[in-house]
Amino acid sequence: MEITSAQLKELRDKTGISVMQCKKALEEAGGDSEKAVIILKKKRSEAADKKSDRTLGAGAVGAYMHNTNEVAAMVLLSCETDFVSKNEEFINLAKDIAMHVAATDPKYITKEEVPAEATDKAKEVFAGEVADKPAEMQEKIMEGKLSSYFKDQILLEQDFIKNPEMTINDMVTGAVQRFGENVSIAQISRVSVK
Repeated sequence: MEITSAQLKELRDKTGISVMQCKKALEEAGGDSEKAVIILKKKRSEAADKKSDRTLGAGAVGAYMHNTNEVAAMVLLSCETDFVSKNEEFINLAKDIAMHVAATDPKYITKEEVPAEATDKAKEVFAGEVADKPAEMQEKIMEGKLSSYFKDQILLEQDFIKNPEMTINDMVTGAVQRFGENVSIAQISRVSVK
């Protein structure tokens, strides 16, 4: 099957990934763009895992102030090299994440940052809701309730406000694949009048 330039452009526009990687994914998927998106997402997480232990020595600060001047946010998006940190696409990613932080006010960047006390208190609240469920299902139901409760508080797990089909984590792992080096949100800060 021959891959057309229109298919390549559509997939590249949808994913932001290089033309060569899009072409390989389309070839592997037999021209099916939906399958190609799945293949690229799988490769994106594999690429992120491979690069996760690399040292982050550069980055960019993305800032956003709402037009009412009542809320603002800043994000430090880290990467390995100045070459990537000066890239306009990388800078725009930092700004988009800052805008998202201003809008959603996450409390934590990753799940690992959630304090044990907060998890314990949430478990106490949900314990009554799972008590009447079958014993073998209680733990799984509790995990689901905790995950749902903390999703709005953990930045990487939130759906991106400009594109709810992607999470912030998807955007960061996509950047790892796009730029070919480790990318991570190092710090977030939000201030508001109210």
